[in-house]
Amino acid sequence: MTMITVEQLKHLSFAEKLQLVEDLWDDIAQEAAARPPTEAQRRVLDERLAAHQREPGRGRTWDEIKAEIEQTHASTV
Repeated sequence: MTMITVEQLKHLSFAEKLQLVEDLWDDIAQEAAARPPTEAQRRVLDERLAAHQREPGRGRTWDEIKAEIEQTHASTV
């Protein structure tokens, strides 16, 4: 593997830097998806699942949340 210094990266064009960031992010996302959740993450997921099972109707749909966000920010545009 060829090592590149930060100083060398500074000489890349904007498009090259952007492509590098996209490629790095894609690689990070793939690695993260392959890792199992940590114990702390697993506890949070278990707590959220239990809360949903206690009150399944309490959650909101994406459409409801999106409409609220759009309504909240409509006056700022």
